[in-house]
Amino acid sequence: MIASRLGRSHGPLRIAHELRSRIVTPVSQSRHLHNVPPLTHGTSFQENGVPSLLSRDGFDIAWTQYQAHMVDNLNRLTQGTSDENTATKHLLLTHARQPDKAALFNYASMAHNNHFFFNCLSPKDTDMSSQLNSDLSRDFSSVDTLRREFIATANAMFGPGFVWLVKTRDLGTTFRLLTTYLAGSPYPGAHYRRQSVNMTTQNQDSAKKLSQADFERQNNVQNAVGTFGPTSKQPELGAGGIDLMPVLCVNTWEHVWLRDYGVRGKMEYLEAWWNRIDWGVVGNNADAALGRRR
Repeated sequence: MIASRLGRSHGPLRIAHELRSRIVTPVSQSRHLHNVPPLTHGTSFQENGVPSLLSRDGFDIAWTQYQAHMVDNLNRLTQGTSDENTATKHLLLTHARQPDKAALFNYASMAHNNHFFFNCLSPKDTDMSSQLNSDLSRDFSSVDTLRREFIATANAMFGPGFVWLVKTRDLGTTFRLLTTYLAGSPYPGAHYRRQSVNMTTQNQDSAKKLSQADFERQNNVQNAVGTFGPTSKQPELGAGGIDLMPVLCVNTWEHVWLRDYGVRGKMEYLEAWWNRIDWGVVGNNADAALGRRR
């Protein structure tokens, strides 16, 4: 029977059918409008890791693979929408207040935060400018105090996130430390919650008893030229919000340091991180924070 099958002739239609069945259907490809952004010292890090901080494999996991994962998800969620070519910072600010866009916010914010962290690293020691040194010493009593507070705060975080050095712009332009958990954002625009009723002047019951004229008078700014009037050029902030810009951060997510430092090595990682900060980049961020609005 086997011999008869081998000797059986195949007609041209059968041969054509077999050829068509062997053709691999091409996989549809979509445009990747969000891409892994370059780093200040990306080429060096790809070849050698971050010296004295992350091995080559550690850097590959924490930056190359993880950032690609964030970008892939952004492309998946934004393809064919008005957001497909929008910068991550704009995405996180736009969708931070939309519960149905939580996944998009998380991927955009994490991609932005992770890039901010790695872009402030250097393969070698760098010098802090005299102006930045003076400003940090003014606000933290000394740079060494800042170092100890920065590292202690990050080490005390129970769970992944980021610790930020931020420069405020409505409190005398001072430097402060700020923590965000998971993919939380330091930008005040990501925290603002719009309210239809001003709860600082009334509650729900009292609002129902107001005349339309009184209601509008209590909920609209009466002094158009004051500090918080519509012509004051103040950023739109929620109650208690602070106008600020980040200038430096440390990433405390376990996938960043676990590969090279082990379960008990978080403090060692944080101390090594301080020695790999690119103070030139941080100084540029601090200078830009003075004149840039969010």
